[in-house]
Amino acid sequence: MVKTFSAFFLTLILAGALVAQAPSQQPAPPANPAQQPQVGQQPAQPSAEEPEHHITQAEADELFKAVDEIMQFDSKATGLPIKHPVKRKLTSRKEVEKYFLDSFKDDQSAKRLTQAEVVLKKFGLIPRDSSLEGTLLALYTEAVAGYYDPKTKTVYLLDWLDPDAQKPVLAHELTHALQDQNFNLTKFMKKAQQKKVSGKYDVMTSEAESARVALMEGQAAAAMVDYLLAQQDLSIEKNPDMARALQAGMLNDDGAPIMRKAPLYLKEDLKFPYTYGLNFVLDLLKNSKQQAFAGAFQNPPVDTRQIMQPQTYEEHQVVPPLPMPNFEKLLGHDWERFDVDSVGEFDITVLAQEYGATVRQAHDMARDWRFQYYYAAARKGVKPKQPGDVSLIYVSKWSSPDAAQAFAKLDGGSLQKRYKQAKPVASESGHWTTEEGDVFIQQQGDLVLVTEGFDAATSQKLRQGALGAINR
Repeated sequence: MVKTFSAFFLTLILAGALVAQAPSQQPAPPANPAQQPQVGQQPAQPSAEEPEHHITQAEADELFKAVDEIMQFDSKATGLPIKHPVKRKLTSRKEVEKYFLDSFKDDQSAKRLTQAEVVLKKFGLIPRDSSLEGTLLALYTEAVAGYYDPKTKTVYLLDWLDPDAQKPVLAHELTHALQDQNFNLTKFMKKAQQKKVSGKYDVMTSEAESARVALMEGQAAAAMVDYLLAQQDLSIEKNPDMARALQAGMLNDDGAPIMRKAPLYLKEDLKFPYTYGLNFVLDLLKNSKQQAFAGAFQNPPVDTRQIMQPQTYEEHQVVPPLPMPNFEKLLGHDWERFDVDSVGEFDITVLAQEYGATVRQAHDMARDWRFQYYYAAARKGVKPKQPGDVSLIYVSKWSSPDAAQAFAKLDGGSLQKRYKQAKPVASESGHWTTEEGDVFIQQQGDLVLVTEGFDAATSQKLRQGALGAINR
């Protein structure tokens, strides 16, 4: 869905900057999650009266020397050979902030952010009065602890963070350097672009991108956790549960106030590659290191379902996209396409929670997902800025009619939360009125078809068109 912001961020720099910050000293692996080291935060920024500490030249030299040593560790841990030394550069807080800000100003990125903000607000996944760009920029700058940029083939180290705190982060970022040297991350992400469904719409690329980002970050997280465990003569292969517990502690947001207050969707989406991605890699490690690292790059997962349920990847289970009609033809000249995309298994886990399901219920519902897409349109000449500027149709397929009915019921129950004036039309089941137009929810067997904002006649035409495309 708009898609995923971990994947969106990769399209900005094609590298993972949102990683758990390393502890100030190497911790002994904890016995349980409650004893996790708090490595999900940076030291607080200094006040105006207290100048920010910067590492000394001697400390910088030590950190630069550690790059080669840690890259050797990563190569052994992943099985990915070192092709050449990686460049390294010390960077300041202002340079990092400018880097992210400039990335957001790219024309294509700015357009995607606008689409994302309007659609996410329409679905009720972020507050209507929030700024998506501002929130993401704050999240990235709060979370960054160093990053690798394949455009410059350089690992960037932070001049305000203690060198010992950056070494585990180096284990993470230098894994990206190895991935880049062996598989070219830029081309790897470009290959996620799929052929358009029905020759018109691309609703597969975003899921493929999210899956590839999770693979990249899962491998890098595995290397970082392995680096930390190695201090105690342990390894992720022999201690996978401890690796998961340590990673969970690293992503604890107790010391990251912006992350802690972020909308659930953004918070979970940004963590997704580091949690589910790590679990995916650990599952493949049961078979072999080659399959978990080089093999997975050569045969990457195709969607978030394969990441969340690694057995579906190993069994080569692929959920096919739903056939789609020509929505522009159905809508006529008065409407213009604003956005079209898929809603994946991961999206459903958060969407269901936002709509009132418990975490367990949300995950159970997501396992019944068998594809979903949405198509957003605006009146011709309107440049959407707010959710009310667009109308939606979204169509989903489920593992059974019962699962479809459960989603339809959940979606209907969310309307009074998402709209200020949502009222059911007593004479028509599945028909609601809102301040932004009518909502129609139709279940047909294992399918659910929903329109929001279209008039009754247009809604019926779109739903019939969607059903016709599926049943052809």
